Amino acid sequence: MLHKLLMTSIFAAGLVTLPVVADHHSANTVKLDIEEWEVPYEGPRSRDPWVGGPDQIWFVGQRTHYVGMLTPSTGEFKKYDLDDGAGPHTVISDHRGAWYAGNRASHLGFLDPETGEISKYYPPGDGPRDVHTMDWDSLGNIWFTEQGGNRIGYFDTESEQFTMYEVTTPRARPYGIIVVNDQPWAVTLGTNQLLTVIDNELVEIDLPREVTRSRRLAADSVGNIWFADYAAGYIGQYNPVTGEVAEWQAPSLDRSRPYAVAMDSDDRFWIVETGVQPNLFVAFDTRNQTWSEQFSVPSGAGTVRHMVYDEDSNSIWFGTDMNTIGQARIKTE
Repeated sequence: MLHKLLMTSIFAAGLVTLPVVADHHSANTVKLDIEEWEVPYEGPRSRDPWVGGPDQIWFVGQRTHYVGMLTPSTGEFKKYDLDDGAGPHTVISDHRGAWYAGNRASHLGFLDPETGEISKYYPPGDGPRDVHTMDWDSLGNIWFTEQGGNRIGYFDTESEQFTMYEVTTPRARPYGIIVVNDQPWAVTLGTNQLLTVIDNELVEIDLPREVTRSRRLAADSVGNIWFADYAAGYIGQYNPVTGEVAEWQAPSLDRSRPYAVAMDSDDRFWIVETGVQPNLFVAFDTRNQTWSEQFSVPSGAGTVRHMVYDEDSNSIWFGTDMNTIGQARIKTE
């Protein structure tokens, strides 16, 4: 029913386990309870929510240039307009306020939610500087990717200084990024690589299948890096200690187009299969190597591009191209 709420030590990559289709259904059956809120602002692309507190969900309107905030308990929305052409891509927040990626206007932006004032910070260089995806380190500083700029960046929020790392592979297109124990990890959409920074040097790790193209990634509780191959419909695990890679084919096979991903507190690697309509949530139990059943997004979604796991509510927050913000509550039986 749709109204305001829709219910319903690094080594180069070495050994590879041949891709397989894992068995479905783990010992503990996992279920999702999915709700979606219609965004009351012009869309269609409300995206990339971030949990700012127990009742505060930040997100951005990429095509209509705003930062938004949802209060789930009341369903109320608040909108902060950005300059036309900002093209915000992601948003993250802390006690200071919200930081957004000014993807089309070459900047990191800081929004003070109390005053609505915006400060802009411009990465050095003459290239696209298209700030894409961001994550925090433990000191409150920001790691980010530039897809067209072909760089990974680090922004010290106190000194307001940037450190930039060039990717040597041409048109690698750095995309999703996470920070694990203050070490950044990124995937690339233009080539079959993982990226990281060690001792202030960019490290490029080739994945075994040349056709691999990934948009998002996550880490499990023991530090393995998990990625989703958007091009061919696989998920993969990279072990940073051994350099080994293992892969499994997604349930919808080459139609899967896994885009948004998240790791929950039980080491289930959630993906959204966007090559099928409606989009489908499905979880891979990384401990038992089994898939859950698939769960349809009530709105259809169009595409779920990015999502985050909130441990406090044991749920995943996501945005859709249907101009909704959604919460998928995880339940086990």
